[in-house]
Amino acid sequence: MTNERVREAMTPSPTTIAANEPVVEAARLMASQDVGSLPVVDDGNLVGMVTDRDLVLHVLAKDVDPHQTTVATVCSENPIVVGPEDSLDVALQRMAREQIRRLPVVEDQRLVGILAQADVSRAAEPEATGSMVGEISES
Repeated sequence: MTNERVREAMTPSPTTIAANEPVVEAARLMASQDVGSLPVVDDGNLVGMVTDRDLVLHVLAKDVDPHQTTVATVCSENPIVVGPEDSLDVALQRMAREQIRRLPVVEDQRLVGILAQADVSRAAEPEATGSMVGEISES
């Protein structure tokens, strides 16, 4: 596909949320940034990912107070990640295998970026991108 590294295609310094923030703040950040997920950090280290789906299933559907519920209680822990020096091929395969659209980019346990499906599609060959999108969309 390409010899490009994740570092060359990722979005550096993505918007994040602290694990101890209320979920209402996560919803506000997602809305203002027009994203469906946020990396959850604790002292700069990635500890999870919170998605709009997490907010719906764990807060709205259960009629839980979004001002009193922390992001840590609803986020997914141990997210699938990629390293900045990994090839885009590796990232693409990981996205397809795990059926995820965004990969946090981690170096020495610290979040350094986010690699979105759109980032890969800009750098990858069209056939590989089409195949990835198809596999991810099956989820």
